[in-house]
Amino acid sequence: MTTGRLDGKVALITGSDSGIGQATAVEFAREGADIVVNYLNDADGAQKTRAEVEGLGRRAVVVQADISDEDQVSSMFDKAVQAFGNLDILMNNAGVDASGKEVAELSTETWDKAIRTNVYGPFFCCRRFVQLRKAAGGEGKIINVTSVHEDIPNAGGADYDCSKGAVRMLTRTLALELAPLKINVNSLAPGMVLTPFNQPAIDDPELLEEQVQSIPWKRAAQPSEIARLAVFLASSDADYVTGATYVMDGGLMRNLGQGA
Repeated sequence: MTTGRLDGKVALITGSDSGIGQATAVEFAREGADIVVNYLNDADGAQKTRAEVEGLGRRAVVVQADISDEDQVSSMFDKAVQAFGNLDILMNNAGVDASGKEVAELSTETWDKAIRTNVYGPFFCCRRFVQLRKAAGGEGKIINVTSVHEDIPNAGGADYDCSKGAVRMLTRTLALELAPLKINVNSLAPGMVLTPFNQPAIDDPELLEEQVQSIPWKRAAQPSEIARLAVFLASSDADYVTGATYVMDGGLMRNLGQGA
């Protein structure tokens, strides 16, 4: 059931060619929003998102951009404004996963890739979005997709863990800075989700079963479940919510101390 909670809104969702970003684009469109679809490499996935959005009667524009590159982010926002006039919602979803390398073996190049994509990317996008919303008189919604690893350390994941922790603090800082403008800024922190990040588990039922044992609900999330929470955060229902992290992990973070 849809309620039209995002009627007349325009949302830019980075990394909306697959996974959580793609599912959110569809749910936003179902609730009445037009969508700026961003992708890095998967043009076919981006076009699939566009087709689904347009199939729901909403408008979509596809923009290729590497969010780690400041100039490409600037160009992406220019194209979004050219297409729709302005933006109401920004969802920073694109990112790279942990390298699996422990710190002693972690190259500077690998570290830089994670930090530039997962931290600089949201920073570049938030800065430009805020400039647009200030010029429009304020209001708007920012959703930063972090991870349970904004809190939970993972051996071999220093690059990813540190980047997500940094975005948590970016979210909180922006919430204070932007409260006078009535721009809400929140983080959405998923646990295990069946996206390309977890493709090996998707392809191997035995591996998936093994990996979900630490989750109290004994399953991973579907991207659409994360997307429906994003709809709430993007809507007027969340007007008094800012600076918060919404964890959606099937109870994983509450289970970490068991057996101690």
